[in-house]
Amino acid sequence: MLALTDIRANATAFAERWKDEVSEDAEAKTFWHEFFAVFGVDRKRVASFEKQVTKTRKNRGFIDLFWPGVCLVEHKSAGRDLDKALAQAVDYFSGLRDHELPRYVIVTDFQRIRLHDLVDDTNAEIRLEELPQRIELFGFISGYVPRKFRDEDPVNVKAAELMGRLHDAIKATGYEDHQLEVFLTRLLFCLFGDVRGIFNRDSFVFRPGPGKVDTLVSQ
Repeated sequence: MLALTDIRANATAFAERWKDEVSEDAEAKTFWHEFFAVFGVDRKRVASFEKQVTKTRKNRGFIDLFWPGVCLVEHKSAGRDLDKALAQAVDYFSGLRDHELPRYVIVTDFQRIRLHDLVDDTNAEIRLEELPQRIELFGFISGYVPRKFRDEDPVNVKAAELMGRLHDAIKATGYEDHQLEVFLTRLLFCLFGDVRGIFNRDSFVFRPGPGKVDTLVSQ
């Protein structure tokens, strides 16, 4: 993994090199090969060009750049409408399998780069010359992902309360110390994996039980 200082230096050189490019057909592939290199990532190892998919209207399309499960890129020539580019990118989703669906969609015309995070429901648009200062937007490529601190979600607070009650109820039966902590850690992983889609959705759910502690049910 490259240091952030090296990534910023690479991004500065990249922005200077591509500041005058306008033609998608001529240079888009080279642009993205070098873009990944800014982060010390071999594009060929993670993403491919021109993936063929069947779109919603049953006609075939080709994704400009595709990193399965992570990122989809639609690249246009200078001055093209990025809103239309985004609509085109989303139209490809129907031709992808569930595990291939990307978290990030990037649309660009060389000089403008717009990043959409479909999980956090956020988007950001930068000029190419701003890339060195906004490099953290692309942390999913480099591995540097900024942590976000925010007020605790009430749902998470409720979940913590339930886990605490479950801990006390199990401990009261004599099952305690290290074994109890390991059990609860594994249980928490199962719940997290259920939310994130590692298992079939709702494989593990809390349901009201007959006692004071809700019952965890495996479907």
